[in-house]
Amino acid sequence: MQNPFKEELKYTPFDRITPDNIREAIVQGIREAEAEIEAIAGNPAPPTFANTILAIEESGAMLERASTAMYNLLSACTSDELQALSQEMAPLLAEHSNNIAMNARLFQRVRQVKEQAEAGQLPELSEEDLRMTDGTFEGFERSGACLPDDKKARFREISMQMSQLSLQFSDNNLKATNDYQLHITDESKLSGLPDTLRKQAAATAQERGLDGWVFTLQSPSYGPFMTYAHDRELRRQMYYASILRCTEHSPYDNTETARQLINLRQETAQLLGYPCYADYVLSRRMAGSTQAVYDLLHQLIGSYRPAALADVEAIRRQARKMEGDDFELKPWDFGYYNHKLQLEKYNLDSEMFRPYLPLQQVIDGVFGLATRLYGLTFRPNTECPLYHPDVQAFDVLEADGTPLALLYADFFPRESKQGGAWMTSYRDQWTDDQGQRRLPHVSIVMNFTKPTPDAPALLTLGEVGTLLHEFGHALHGMFSNVRRRNMGGTNVYWDFVELPSQFMENYLLEPEFLRTFARHYQTGEPLPQELIDRMDRARHYNVGYSCLRQVSFGLLDMAYYSLTSPLQGDLRQFETEACAEADVMEHAPEACTSVQFGHIMSGGYAAGYYSYKWAEVLDADAFAAFKEEGIFNKDTAARFRREILARGNTREPMALYEAFRGRKPSIEALLQRDGIRK
Repeated sequence: MQNPFKEELKYTPFDRITPDNIREAIVQGIREAEAEIEAIAGNPAPPTFANTILAIEESGAMLERASTAMYNLLSACTSDELQALSQEMAPLLAEHSNNIAMNARLFQRVRQVKEQAEAGQLPELSEEDLRMTDGTFEGFERSGACLPDDKKARFREISMQMSQLSLQFSDNNLKATNDYQLHITDESKLSGLPDTLRKQAAATAQERGLDGWVFTLQSPSYGPFMTYAHDRELRRQMYYASILRCTEHSPYDNTETARQLINLRQETAQLLGYPCYADYVLSRRMAGSTQAVYDLLHQLIGSYRPAALADVEAIRRQARKMEGDDFELKPWDFGYYNHKLQLEKYNLDSEMFRPYLPLQQVIDGVFGLATRLYGLTFRPNTECPLYHPDVQAFDVLEADGTPLALLYADFFPRESKQGGAWMTSYRDQWTDDQGQRRLPHVSIVMNFTKPTPDAPALLTLGEVGTLLHEFGHALHGMFSNVRRRNMGGTNVYWDFVELPSQFMENYLLEPEFLRTFARHYQTGEPLPQELIDRMDRARHYNVGYSCLRQVSFGLLDMAYYSLTSPLQGDLRQFETEACAEADVMEHAPEACTSVQFGHIMSGGYAAGYYSYKWAEVLDADAFAAFKEEGIFNKDTAARFRREILARGNTREPMALYEAFRGRKPSIEALLQRDGIRK
């Protein structure tokens, strides 16, 4: 049987993919790609955009298909065989990438095309092609092409080590999360837990062949347990099970893996002439410099710290009011008493919303928002293969019926899936030589509350926000309308990529949007106005604490990657010092965020976690335009689509933003939205 990656098929052939044919396609794909690269490098014709820049982009098609499938499945539907395969393939892929980046003849051709473009000798090239030429040259530079031979050898070693360490870090994280369960057989221990969580825990126990109830460290189980469980000792147990994942107390210790990743990134940057890894990364970001990132983080600390301190003190007072003046608030108490305070102040509880937020209605609401803004329709696709029975697929159509994209949606947690939520792509959009737009295949992956035998999946408001976020990323990928496949969709600066996703989250608290889909799953009753009013009154609740928590992660990330000498000390001590100015709540001394912090260790956000807050400034400012012109205004939405969502990386991000907004963004909209500035 022919390998399913041999040619580009209509759909990713999940029904035919095996670890063996991934291996075969990657090994053969590397051979084919190397032959293509050698033909480009050895081409006797003078270098041109077409025979060099574009030819490089179009090389390695089978390899791209196979490696994309492997890495996406590794996150969403992994197995022991797939994890072993990824470790086996990582050094081969890293070596192949290095072979391209350090091919002197190839780089010389790229340099010549760039020089021709800079001299104005290529007037036929579009703005997109000129930007692609610059990006290709910079990619070679940033991958060691200009290094002397001895440093090239070390660069190769580092990149191969990092590829394997990143996979090991993620693998440990997943295994450590799956390794723990809290098994309860005494029903009295469930006091305080909502019915939805009890049913979910009972279903989990049944799946594992156990009586009673099982709670896990997956977010739909852990978060609600820490919020509602009356039993303080059980909350403490769950908290410690969570914070000790991947520490020296765990068989999946990531301590040295994290240290090596940090130090190898630092060495990479210094080989390339940068003082630290953050300087290397930020030279290709909107922020532009380490100083600009710290300026933003410190501005947020100055603006939000008073509110954050007040938030924590209010929760501490609530705990003492309930438990006595000598009660000492601990980290495993925070979510519980935070919930009690919110109940007392606003009579608001996320469980109150669940019956009105069954997953299918939420999907209809989010899709309906895209219909209202952009005219899209979503038609279930029952033809394409799926990688798991939980996954759904949709053909996405323009208002006139023209196909726009294929969308996969994967909603529920399982042991084969990483925690968190993300958007990815199985095929990027591009335009062929006949001017035909090639459709993108986009996937959104989440870990939502699962259905139970007697109820559908009922979401929290936070889970609805997560769906809006990932759907915003999906729109960025689906609306892409560029010529070159590596220039579209989410292939943008990392501090710009979160704008489309965080922009969509703004709709979560808009009553006019909620009313379109929030109805009781049993009675069909719409979400009561009283609940909407309470939600509106509570929209600024805990905003200070939430902001500084994110800022503390940004500070930790920047502290690691601003180092100019190897990290040698204790990671916990480093964390404490790095986050001190943003910390407003004590942590258990055993806690170590770094060993679980996949975003900055294995997920591509190294020296980039600040991006969430950077983009928050952009998304608040962008949504302010919709508030001014109407949150469902089709003209405003068309401008947002045309100037930002469709353009990918074809222009500088700030130029795209200014084309939409008519000016640079201001932090004022964020401060006003959060109630920090009236």
